[in-house]
Amino acid sequence: MIIYNVTIKIKSDIKDKWLCWLKEEHIPEIINTGCFTHAHILRLLEVDDSEGPTFAIQYFADSKALYNSYIENNASYMKQKSFTKWGDKFIAFRSVMQVVN
Repeated sequence: MIIYNVTIKIKSDIKDKWLCWLKEEHIPEIINTGCFTHAHILRLLEVDDSEGPTFAIQYFADSKALYNSYIENNASYMKQKSFTKWGDKFIAFRSVMQVVN
């Protein structure tokens, strides 16, 4: 199993609207690509929230090939949609992990 992790620091003034959009639109659209089976939303604790909270969204893919398909066919479009909607109200970084156990 592959986990595509997107860690996002979001401005406090849009947090509630952003979370609603994330749950109702963004994550379902990514899952509907067929590349991921499900996703989890996590909030980071014990970090500086003075500029806004930090979340990690983890998308689970059954194989590296499915993850690669998402990156090649959908990632740029989805990133652009996020920037179009939220502008500079967030920063994000991405990582990829493999479940070992």
